[in-house]
Amino acid sequence: MMIGVLVGVSVFVFLLLQLAPGNPALLIAGPDAPPETLRAIERELGLDQPIYVQYWRYLERVLHGDLGKSLRSRLPVSFEVARAFPVTFQLTLVATFFSVVVALPLGVTSAVHQNTWLDSGTMFLALIGISMPVFAVGLILMWVFGFYLGWLPISGFSPLTTVEGWRSIILPAVTVSSASIATMARLTRSSILEVLRQDYVRTARAKGLGEKVVIYKHALRNAMLPVVTVIGLQIGGLLGGAVVTETIFALPGMGRLAVKAIEGRDFPLVQGLVLLIAVIFALTNLVVDIFYALIDPRIRYE
Repeated sequence: MMIGVLVGVSVFVFLLLQLAPGNPALLIAGPDAPPETLRAIERELGLDQPIYVQYWRYLERVLHGDLGKSLRSRLPVSFEVARAFPVTFQLTLVATFFSVVVALPLGVTSAVHQNTWLDSGTMFLALIGISMPVFAVGLILMWVFGFYLGWLPISGFSPLTTVEGWRSIILPAVTVSSASIATMARLTRSSILEVLRQDYVRTARAKGLGEKVVIYKHALRNAMLPVVTVIGLQIGGLLGGAVVTETIFALPGMGRLAVKAIEGRDFPLVQGLVLLIAVIFALTNLVVDIFYALIDPRIRYE
C-alpha cells in the first residue's frame, strides 16, 4: 500500500505542476531569450515530449536516485534537499519530543481529575492551542521571549550539538508543536477515560495496586493505540507543515525551500521536496503500524 501511495503522489504532483503557469525554459533562458533558444532548452529538458513520456522519464530518474536539477541554481535537487532536510528533521524531532512530554501528562492528569477545575483548565488551554494559528503563536512567542524578555533568539539556526543550537530551536519547536500538544492531550484524556471504565482496571484496583501503577502501567498502555496513531500523523504533518514556522523564524529548512521553489516556478525542486515528504510520511505510518503490535500483543500481521 505504501508503494501505491508514493506512486500516486508522484503522479498527482507531476500533473499538478504541469498545470501551473510559467515555462521552465523561460525561467532558465530569461524573458528576452529568442524562440530558438527556448525550443533548444525544451528539447534538452524533454518538455517537448507528451506528458506521459515526461512522467515515465521522471519516474525512471527517481528510481535511480536522480531527482533532476534545480531550474534556478542548476544544482542537483538531491543536493538542495540534503542541505535543508537536517534543519526540518531536527525541528520535527524536538517538536515531537515537546508534544509527547507535555501532552501525555496533561491528558492523564485531566482524565484522572475529571470534572474538576484542573480538568477544565487543561482542556481550555488545549482548545486555545488548537484554535490559534501557527503564525500567531510564533509571533507571540517571539515578542515575549525574544523582544521583551530577551531570553531566546528569534531567528537563525545552529546545529543541536551546540548550546546556541538548542536555544535557537526552542521557539520554533514550541510554535510548530502547539496544535499537536493540544490535539494529543485531548485524545489522551478521552482514551484514558474510556480505559478506566474497563473491568481489568477495576480488578487491578481491587487487588490493592496503587493508583499510579493502575494509571501508568495498565491504563496508559492500553490507551496508547490512538495516541500513537496521532503521533505518527503529527510527525508527517510537522515535516510538511513547517513552512510557516521556518519562514517566521528564518530557518533554512525544507519548508522555506519549498516556498522559494514555488515562487520561482522551480518544478523539479518542488517535486523532489513533495516526494521526500510523502516518503517520510508513509514510512512513519508503517512504523506506527509496527508499534501497534508492540503495544498490544493481541495485534498480529499475518
